[in-house]
Amino acid sequence: MSKKSLDKLIKQMEAYARGYGLDFYPVIFEMVDFEQMNEVASYGGFPVRYPHWRFGMQYRYMEKSYTYGLHKIYEMVINNNPCYAYLLDSNNLVDQKLVIAHVYAHCDFFKNNSYFNNTNKKMVDEMANHGMRIHKYASKYGFEAVEDFLDTCFSIENLIDPNAIFDVHLHPEDVDGDILEEEDRTVPKLKSKTYMEPYINPPEYLKKRRDEREEARRRKKQFPARPEKDVMMFLIDFAPLPNWKRDILSMIREESYYFAPQAQTRIMNEGWAVYWHSKILTEKALTDSELIDYADHHSGTLGVRPGVINPYKLGLELFKDIEYRWDTGRFGKEYEECDDLQEKSSWNLNTGEGREKIFQVRKIYNDMMFIDDFMTEEFCREHKLFTYRLNPKTNRYEIEDRSVEKIKERLLFNLTNLGHPYISVVDANYDNRGELYLKHRFDGVELRIDYAKATLENIFKVWNRPVHVQTVIGENIAILSYDGSNHRERTVSKENAA
Repeated sequence: MSKKSLDKLIKQMEAYARGYGLDFYPVIFEMVDFEQMNEVASYGGFPVRYPHWRFGMQYRYMEKSYTYGLHKIYEMVINNNPCYAYLLDSNNLVDQKLVIAHVYAHCDFFKNNSYFNNTNKKMVDEMANHGMRIHKYASKYGFEAVEDFLDTCFSIENLIDPNAIFDVHLHPEDVDGDILEEEDRTVPKLKSKTYMEPYINPPEYLKKRRDEREEARRRKKQFPARPEKDVMMFLIDFAPLPNWKRDILSMIREESYYFAPQAQTRIMNEGWAVYWHSKILTEKALTDSELIDYADHHSGTLGVRPGVINPYKLGLELFKDIEYRWDTGRFGKEYEECDDLQEKSSWNLNTGEGREKIFQVRKIYNDMMFIDDFMTEEFCREHKLFTYRLNPKTNRYEIEDRSVEKIKERLLFNLTNLGHPYISVVDANYDNRGELYLKHRFDGVELRIDYAKATLENIFKVWNRPVHVQTVIGENIAILSYDGSNHRERTVSKENAA
């Protein structure tokens, strides 16, 4: 396709998208071949980035996967202002129409979904800035030293608080003594007559008592005052790091928070993009001769296989179901309390609120809320959803439950905290020795001990003192520890646990 033809197609597809009410930042399209596409994808969508072996490993994986026909990346779009989108030059005309419409829907989601409100909209420039700074540190301190510390940072990049963008991070008990009541700051005096005051309560005595009270208060106050979910931020603030390491850790944390909303909204984001590329192509952009090719490629996007959730398919079907329900009035107290299945199956109040509702959902929801609020019993029954488990007696997978509660529970469990364990800092002066004490919020799944030990080793490199993590192993509360040379595991009672 010539550049002139592509530019014309892009303008046409943009007009269609805006005509449906989609709202997005300007989009810059770049045409690339499959090698360039794999290279950009291996860098997380950012062509100018710092060097690290994991990007090369990702590129080799994508290259082999493409060569053997296991995958093909048709497009890639970056959350930025302006948005950047990469199109594969080998795409035929139908594919280009599909992916351009898909891109515009993604860009609408990036601009309008609340979970992206605080992401850096100049991240392309910021990534280039990160690359320049890391190159500078590599020249000064040695490439191996910088790469080794990057390995450490990447091993803990998931130890953030994904909801921190909505948290002001100011708790009353975290603020210094300004919030203390006046009587708490007043040093008690010995009783005396007024003329004897300078002798009974001399300034030296009052100062000594004041210092004693302050020291007692300081010892009593836990640090941090409450569990800190953002472990990376805590390490940046309080770990004994040289400035260049602190800067690199800050960069990796910033990138983690940039990518977090994409993980929090993947089902919605992909479902939204598929919904709109389907709408735009079938109602506006396709010619009669292109319909079969489109249907073939679209069905490939929505294909499912046993045991795997396709986010494109699930997101699309939920958006379509929401639109249908709000168009027909299948919501609210009256509908929910109706016990007549025949009446519910033919329920139609012609409310026509479906399009407005899906735009509202796109704006304020993430995947967990999306599934929890809109996956209904009727939806699960229509799409034949169920949970399954391995039967140890027959060594075969069998249907476990068809109830909507169990289905949602399984899905939401996998989405909680982006699928990572909850780890918090609970004590940065454990046993009054400056050791770091972490706590795993046990949710029924045990930590992988080999991963936990490797992570403790890397956190030790940052904290530079022994590190501990409290978790649950079997029926016991256990503490895993690493002191720089040896790992230790011990069980504790509930009374002695954090």
